[in-house]
Order: sequence, then C-alpha cells, then structure tokens
Amino acid sequence: MSQEHRKEREEICNAMVTLDDWGLNRGSSGNVSMRVGDHMLITPSGVPPHDITPETIASMPLSADGDQWSGPLAPSVEWHFHKALLKQRPEFGAIVHTHAPFSTILADARKPIPAIHYMMAAFGGTDIPVSGYARYGSAELSVHVLQAMEDRCGCLIANHGMLVGGDTLQKTLWLAAELEALAHQYWHLLAIGGGHVLSADEIAETAAGFEEYGPRSENEVSG
Repeated sequence: MSQEHRKEREEICNAMVTLDDWGLNRGSSGNVSMRVGDHMLITPSGVPPHDITPETIASMPLSADGDQWSGPLAPSVEWHFHKALLKQRPEFGAIVHTHAPFSTILADARKPIPAIHYMMAAFGGTDIPVSGYARYGSAELSVHVLQAMEDRCGCLIANHGMLVGGDTLQKTLWLAAELEALAHQYWHLLAIGGGHVLSADEIAETAAGFEEYGPRSENEVSG
C-alpha cells in the first residue's frame, strides 16, 4: 500500500463509519471514493464499515478504461459511477453513495425533491432529481447517474438510494447529511399535503449568500 496515500485511506475508512453512525447506511451498503492524483481510492465490495481498513481500500486509475484495480479486495461494485463522475466532474474530489432511509423512500417512489428548504441551494439547482433505473453495479446505471448529476451535487438513484459529490470528503459527507435532511422534510410534507416551494430566484439568492457564510477573520470581513 502506498504510504503516500495512508491519510486519504484512513479518511475513507472514517467516513464509512461516520455514515453508519449517522444512520445513512446499514450493514455493508453504500460506498465512498476519493480522487488522489490521477487515481481513485474506493471502498471494497461487501465489507461492513468497521471492517474496512486502509489496506483494503482499492485503487483504480482514472485514465484507464475498464475495471483495472489494485489492492487485496475488489472495489465496490458501484465503481462505474464513482469513476465516471470523478472523470467528468473535475471539481469533485470525493463521491458518497448511501442507502439513507428517507432518500431511499423517495428514490423508490421516484419523487424528485423540490426546493422546499433554502438548503437546496447547496446542491446546485432548484431540485434533487431522480436518475433512471438500472441494475446496481452496472455500466448502464452509471450513464443514468451522470445524467441526473448534470449541474448538480446530489441526486436520488431510482429504487436504490442517494449520491452526492463535493470538493473534499468532509464537504461530501456534509452534503449526504443535508440531502437526507431534505428527504426527511419532504416525506413529511407529502404526508400533510405538500409545502411551499421556493423560487429559482430565492434559491439563487441563497446560493450567493453561501459564498459569504462561514468563519471569517476581521481582515476578511473588512477587506
């Protein structure tokens, strides 16, 4: 195992445990990948979070076609869409896929999430779309996911779960939690007859506000 990538491998292991602790995954469901140079590090297939170690993380070259990989265990069967997204979206440094309960309920119902909360702005548009359906682990599913993720940082995968991408793994974990929160809210809104949907202008205004949000020094505020 490359010691150069030990930190990134440990970060992926911790992310899988975090997703399990947050209730966004169960058992060996879900997977996490991270861009490292011209390679992708990705969780192994069918291994529960607490059993994943840095040594078991698979590495795949992003430039090569097919399923070339190195490591003691095979990569997640969903490597197709992880690899495709990292190749197509250079701004993504990490991808997180989960079977979070409320996101999966809406994915099963094939219901996109509209802008029922201002946090929709974190995902690049006015809705969370639902991808087309294909068998898990298939190249066809990857095509559907790429289409659903166009101009978005998150989507629901039909009859499957949810997926998010971000510039860092920490940011991507945050997006996964926020997407599940939106799904949770929308599921309950549907139960009471629906809610008010924010306009595209209101979401754009929020997105602009996000650029100024977060810890800043006095110099940054005044300058």
